[in-house]
Amino acid sequence: MSTNIRTKLSDNVYFNEINVDRFKTMRLTAIALLPLEKETASDFALLTQVLTRSCEEYPDFTALSKKLSSLYGASLSAGVRKTGETLALTFSIAGIDDRYAFDGDVVSKELSELLLKVIFAPKFTDGVFDSDEVEQERRQLIDLADSEFNDKRVYANARLVEIMCENEAFGVKRYGTRENILKSTPESLKKAWDRMLKGASFEVFYVGGASCEAAKEIFKEKFSKVTRTPEQLSTQIIREAKEVKRVEETMDIAQAKVLMGFRTNCDKNDSGVFAMRLMNVILGSGTRSKFFLNIREKQSLCYYCFSRYNRFKGILTVESGVENINAQRTVDAVLHELEEVKKGNFTDEDLRLAKLSVASDFVSITDTVTGNEEWYVSQLTDPEFLSLEETTAKFNAVTKEEIIEVANKLTLDTVYILTGKEEQ
Repeated sequence: MSTNIRTKLSDNVYFNEINVDRFKTMRLTAIALLPLEKETASDFALLTQVLTRSCEEYPDFTALSKKLSSLYGASLSAGVRKTGETLALTFSIAGIDDRYAFDGDVVSKELSELLLKVIFAPKFTDGVFDSDEVEQERRQLIDLADSEFNDKRVYANARLVEIMCENEAFGVKRYGTRENILKSTPESLKKAWDRMLKGASFEVFYVGGASCEAAKEIFKEKFSKVTRTPEQLSTQIIREAKEVKRVEETMDIAQAKVLMGFRTNCDKNDSGVFAMRLMNVILGSGTRSKFFLNIREKQSLCYYCFSRYNRFKGILTVESGVENINAQRTVDAVLHELEEVKKGNFTDEDLRLAKLSVASDFVSITDTVTGNEEWYVSQLTDPEFLSLEETTAKFNAVTKEEIIEVANKLTLDTVYILTGKEEQ
């Protein structure tokens, strides 16, 4: 896998070159990083979708689609994610690699120009975004919010985070709230766009096999013309839980959901982060984990039970689906398995297989252009970019003693139980 060559274009604007010549396509992605806030998250989420519908030069979806088709069938997409308490607005364009274009066409240059037109020169009506386009994208985002409410696994996970991080920015969803989506206007999106251009930190990624110098120069020139004052980005890390919050809700569902949130006293900036990630694999990630083998298989307490470690926020969450009657027993079982890891009651073979599982997951990442990009995008707020090989080496260096040490840092913060109505 190629390494990432990172070049500074201007204040808080960087160009990342990931040279991979195994594919016939290339991809350019511009990511704007801003603080995650409840008041503005919905505007930013809507903004990404409205911007990729049209631009000043191609003022409707049809005209923009024709332009993309003329560039060897290129594609344009956008989205929003949260990384810790940072909101990442993502704009991507993908097309044929320059090596396969006819007559020496530099497709990467044209794709860069089009992507920048979409971001920097949107179509305005009376100085703001087009109201019809805003309304169409609003309906799409409302549908997404409704679908997540209707999927009770997604809903329960969101509720756990909301309760656990009630007074923290991390408790905000990446698209904000349904209420704020409804409040968004063409004027508020214009303000969000202005703020993005002037206040966001930008990371541009190029993945392909040809030279990206033309694309790099175009981005450098465009950003040099913008007066910017990048905003500070940070994530509040709460090291340990002072008390356990317990919330139970009842809905008309067939299967209860039991979720637990732990403070880990370990985030991406701590030396134990790789040990914590492996500890999570041993505890609750995969078919060799203690949760799967003991809680699901041996005790048959739940339909599923797994854990996730979020190194950006320094929390570990547990999610399970159970019968109503088994809710508390599942909570007790999860705490018991965690205690077993804290005591070191796992084998060297367990650790070896956990390392192999992580390495196996890494292998598939290099199979696509998007995967190669995602590898480095996922490290945007990490202390440094690491190649796949460098990351694997750090995992392989973790010892059993380090696993035990980080496991003992966990403290239970929140228990959230969503149950079905009692059977008559």
